[in-house]
Amino acid sequence: MIPKILRFDFLAGYKEYAPLFIRLLVGSFIIWGVQDNIFSAAHMAEFEQFLAQRGVPVPAFAARLSVYAQFICGLSILLGGLVRLTSVVMIINFIAAIIIAHRGDTFRGMFAALMMIAVALFFLLHGAGRLSVDEWLERRAGKSV
Repeated sequence: MIPKILRFDFLAGYKEYAPLFIRLLVGSFIIWGVQDNIFSAAHMAEFEQFLAQRGVPVPAFAARLSVYAQFICGLSILLGGLVRLTSVVMIINFIAAIIIAHRGDTFRGMFAALMMIAVALFFLLHGAGRLSVDEWLERRAGKSV
């Protein structure tokens, strides 16, 4: 049997901080990753051209859809609001990213997109956690019922 100290049982009271830490890191990463396309027409045009070269239909629309979906998902994850819905959007977006942008890429090259899918699956199954807007809204709705 493993001693309690080696099982880190003393951390059990802090387990709800784990989704918060993941949300803060991943939400910030997603926002940082697309903000240049939002605030720079030249960067958005480069992304459109990239999608056009990859054979994506209506690349101007697809570029904006992807960028703004990621930006909104990043904000949602950061705040912990509508995280399960956001997770579905993220899964679809990053599967598309793997198919479009990482076709033929190495595992290392696909790793960031794969991690976004893994994180989205975590939030889809777990939710945003206790320290989130989702939880606050649920508690508030429960008090008013």
